[in-house]
Amino acid sequence: MPRLRQVSKNDAPDEVKQVYQGLFGDRDPVAEPGTATGTPGNWWTVFALVPDVLAHAQRGFALVSSRRRQLTPQQREVALTRTGFAQGSQFVFSQHCKAARSVGLTDEQLEHIPSWGISDRFDAAERAILAFTDEMVLADGRVQDGTFAALKQHLSDEAILELAYTIGTYMLHATITRALRLEYDDVPERIVEIAAPEGQKAADVMGAISRE
Repeated sequence: MPRLRQVSKNDAPDEVKQVYQGLFGDRDPVAEPGTATGTPGNWWTVFALVPDVLAHAQRGFALVSSRRRQLTPQQREVALTRTGFAQGSQFVFSQHCKAARSVGLTDEQLEHIPSWGISDRFDAAERAILAFTDEMVLADGRVQDGTFAALKQHLSDEAILELAYTIGTYMLHATITRALRLEYDDVPERIVEIAAPEGQKAADVMGAISRE
């Protein structure tokens, strides 16, 4: 379950009810969860706790997918699918696999997103975008001059700003969904101590290995 309470349809303000109607129809999404893409839908019902935050997020989604963007939908979804994977968000990755297919990426390309560095399924522009995405996400924005020069060969300054803003937006959402355990990121922490055999609660493992 999400770590925060969800807002039922009856308790939602009118502006949130309009959002719910568009996504869930006449259902109360708390009592009867589920979206068209198969997710529980609790991203929406938790974000509805603060309606203007929900509205701000929606405007952000509309902005990055606007037809006014110089970044193409294919370029955007290559970046966002990799952002979800690199940021460790099952929700963002899974949702953008579906979005990527809708704009023309192949199943084979999506299968290669995790190991794109050794894949021949991406063209030069896509590889430059993927490299930039990795340095945005995995290097905390420390994009190297060589990476940036490669990107500049394929994208305008305006498109690069759009790309950086889009990646940053979804880094935010990937982090939030993991922190609040929303949607497919509702998973327990996997880095925990595995119990030793009974009677072995404490052990000098390194000492035993080094025999000192």
